[in-house]
Amino acid sequence: MQDAPPQTGRHRARRPHWGLRISLVLLLLIAGSGFAAIRYYDWCQEASGPKRPVTFEVAEGTSGSEIVDALAEREVVRCALVSKWLLRQGDHEGDFRAGSFQLTTNMTPEKAFEVLTAPLKDVPVVRLTIPEGYRLTQIAERVAEDVGIPERRFLAALEEGGYALEPYLPPDAESIEGFLFPETYQFAKRGTTPDDVIRRLLDQFATEAEALDWSVAEALGVTPYEVVIVASMIEKEAALDEERALIAGVIYNRLGLDMPLGIDATLLYADPTPDGQLSFSDLETDTPYNTRIRVGLPPTPIASPGRASLAAALAPEDTEFLYYVLCGEDGHHEFGRSLQEHEANRVTCDE
Repeated sequence: MQDAPPQTGRHRARRPHWGLRISLVLLLLIAGSGFAAIRYYDWCQEASGPKRPVTFEVAEGTSGSEIVDALAEREVVRCALVSKWLLRQGDHEGDFRAGSFQLTTNMTPEKAFEVLTAPLKDVPVVRLTIPEGYRLTQIAERVAEDVGIPERRFLAALEEGGYALEPYLPPDAESIEGFLFPETYQFAKRGTTPDDVIRRLLDQFATEAEALDWSVAEALGVTPYEVVIVASMIEKEAALDEERALIAGVIYNRLGLDMPLGIDATLLYADPTPDGQLSFSDLETDTPYNTRIRVGLPPTPIASPGRASLAAALAPEDTEFLYYVLCGEDGHHEFGRSLQEHEANRVTCDE
């Protein structure tokens, strides 16, 4: 659950007394040249550069020092040392509120502290829930229902926004599909724009991605963007959490052998049908998303994967399986190492 975007309020932070400022400068003088130290002190309090949105989480009980370290790590403020000094001298160390806050990169420490300590105002909010496995058109429908932003306006913003989230979503990616993270959010009932929603969901993807080990992507033979493509297919194929890593293993095994993936969910993405069924002619359609006849990954993700599918795409099961077939009403699959074993599984599951 994401908390409501906080409303900024009037902050009465006091600027450090000149005597305290001089004391800090003297400490910096010990470590380096005087002029450079003074310039560094002033530079740390300034803010310039790109203002990228940052969803900043403050857990209950987090110390002011830990919060400032996190602000510097996320590039919200420039310098942790000077910002901690300013925090202590402003008597705001105990004023931070727990919750989720909308900040940007390159803020002054004073402005960042103002947002994180301002009292909450009673602002009407709406809840937006994006289920795992939704595609952009479905997300646009849900945004229209819950936030009141028309579908066409939201989809137009996706097309025109030029969004990127490196290294996962490169600037030249064909689509932002797969990167609007499935989660429950809260937005202001009035005044929320398509860009507000898109950036919030993208930033949540970045937050979730930070907890995963993306260094393994190269060993798996894929880029971070392709990991998300794999995760999106896992999301559409796996109904049971315990099968996600196995399905990931099958996908990577087939990629390694230059076998078509044979995942019909990719073809349904290119040619969605109301009942989710494909005709024989559909199976022969020549499209980059037809993984029955084309080798390799589809060009884009086909849905928004959740945490479990992203984790599975980065940690596939070490298996010899090359096939799986849906079996039973509980959504489980039977896995096979050979076509003969696969056909036997298919017969058993059809009985």
